[in-house]
Amino acid sequence: MTNISTFLTINQSKWPVQFSKDIYASSETVWNLISQPGNLETCHPFCKQNIVDKWPGDNSRDTIEYLNGWKFERKIVRWIDSVGYDLFIGRKGGKDSFVSWRIDPINDQKCSLSINVYMYKQQFTPIGFSWIVTLLYIRPLLRKYLFSVVNGFEYYLQTGKPVSKNHFGAHPWFSAKN
Repeated sequence: MTNISTFLTINQSKWPVQFSKDIYASSETVWNLISQPGNLETCHPFCKQNIVDKWPGDNSRDTIEYLNGWKFERKIVRWIDSVGYDLFIGRKGGKDSFVSWRIDPINDQKCSLSINVYMYKQQFTPIGFSWIVTLLYIRPLLRKYLFSVVNGFEYYLQTGKPVSKNHFGAHPWFSAKN
């Protein structure tokens, strides 16, 4: 299996923001959900719309429209059946972050779902300010976002019901602005 660093460019941070959670569902059940086209519409608490261009497999593409109207394109660069996928995500014409989704079986009825985000590098001046903003603001809010996304998938798996908008709380980046 190819190492993730193969896909990272000089534009992505080498230190991912990660959220992982043990889910009481088989790895096969979780895979069937995350590999389903348009799955973000039922499982993602900040997703307004998930438009699929091509699915499944390597070179899959879709667009997520967030509750605030932002649209991000997802381009899958590696699809690993029953394990996960790696993708680049970003606004059209903008900088991309690298994201890795993984399922790790624990037993027949439980697995771990994790999402790792290698953010595009922030360009603030001076450089020390960039580190402070990233460490104290960006990384914690991205982790909160990942918490909501992973928990949205767990919620759907446990209840069979689509996750409601902002189900785990509003997010300053992705929720609708009032």
